[in-house]
Amino acid sequence: MIWEKEDKMEEECGVIGIYNPGEEVSQDLFYGLFALQHRGQESAGMAVSDGKKIRLHKAMGLVTEAFSQNEIDSLKGCIGIGHVRYSTTGSSIVQNAQPILATYLAGQIALAHNGNITNANQLRENLANSGSVFQSSIDTELIVNLIAKYGQTDIDESLMKVMIDLKGSYSMVVMNKNKLVGVRDPFGNRPLCIGKLGKNGYVLASESCALDTIGATFFRDVEPGEIIVIDEKGVTSKRIFPADKKALCIFEYIYFARPDSTIDGINVNVARKKMGEQLAKEHPLDVDVIIPVPDSGTVAGIGYAETVGKPFAFGLLKNRYAGRTFIQPTQKIREIGVRLKLNPIKEIIKGKRVALVDDSIVRGTTSKKIIEMVREAGAKEVHMLITSPPVIKSCYYGIDTAGEDQLAAAKRSIKEVEKIIKADSLNYLSLEGLYNSLGLNQGFCTACFTGDYPIDISEIEKMQKDNLEN
Repeated sequence: MIWEKEDKMEEECGVIGIYNPGEEVSQDLFYGLFALQHRGQESAGMAVSDGKKIRLHKAMGLVTEAFSQNEIDSLKGCIGIGHVRYSTTGSSIVQNAQPILATYLAGQIALAHNGNITNANQLRENLANSGSVFQSSIDTELIVNLIAKYGQTDIDESLMKVMIDLKGSYSMVVMNKNKLVGVRDPFGNRPLCIGKLGKNGYVLASESCALDTIGATFFRDVEPGEIIVIDEKGVTSKRIFPADKKALCIFEYIYFARPDSTIDGINVNVARKKMGEQLAKEHPLDVDVIIPVPDSGTVAGIGYAETVGKPFAFGLLKNRYAGRTFIQPTQKIREIGVRLKLNPIKEIIKGKRVALVDDSIVRGTTSKKIIEMVREAGAKEVHMLITSPPVIKSCYYGIDTAGEDQLAAAKRSIKEVEKIIKADSLNYLSLEGLYNSLGLNQGFCTACFTGDYPIDISEIEKMQKDNLEN
């Protein structure tokens, strides 16, 4: 059996950490991970400290598959971290699930990481030459080894030295037996926020929706390059990098984040509605009905329909129970992969000029199949509206995109992509329009649209060149 991937930029990972003196945190960690499930569906894990020992449990599958109630109850303690994973580096096996638990000079440490270290190969080679041993192929274990390298100092001091060595994108939650630490890379490419829980508790999480789920109150976002230390003294902020080069992944707003999350002061739901409104201003179509491709196209579709004054309807029904679609590797069943998740409602579509609203086109295969389904349901015309610019470059910061040779728009004009997906018309939101939707024209990583990579990828480019030559 294999996992049929969606033709989307795949979510990266989700992290959460809780420090709540006098309270058991494992149940809240579980619910927090459940809220972050959209960020990774391959594996889940939690590490919890009772002040004497850190205990770990992780497994493949969704959060509800990875943890029984007995396993949750066995993780006793008031400090803990959790992780949901989608693999962008390293195989999808339990050895690569997170958090990572290790023992070094300063005692036990557990770490969960979201992102991608772009100089990982060189750092791994340096550590291996110094005697480090690796049991997995993920960046997280590399970071743990770097912390151990600087283990003569306190964990937060070690992390400051580690940040000097690291290049790439990361948000991390790290813990020892009595302290919780959150770290965000100097560009803030991956989100991380802080919340207050109860009287003396604090939460670190990839998205604010996790805070809402467990009854925590949003406090603020962790700044780019900032280290947040939470212990018996309260919350302490440390930093060695200025917060003047912010490059948050713009796809958090387009697709990745939950609509009820607010990231760096911008609510995702509001942003997506404005994307639809802006798309309507740039490309007003004379059609009979606006239909979103659920779920990330829904709010944008409403914004588009309201702006052009056309009817909005849910003409594609999403199977809420499809989840991860495991299928036999036969061509016949591959062809119905999209139909397992989406089904057109003929009564809404038949005889209509339809505009479909979606967030992005990566390879174009899914868009093509959806358009074919809508035509088979009796649509007179099918137009495709995309709430982002064309994806022309791969991501190296922890997002699983197709290789550049597989990206539909990488070396094709919009008209050529339109022909491939068999749409009557194809219209993308401009980059300027996307900025207008967010109310800012700076502070984002837009490398997948522009090829302008804010964080050094020279090691990755060299490795790719060497692979081609060999």
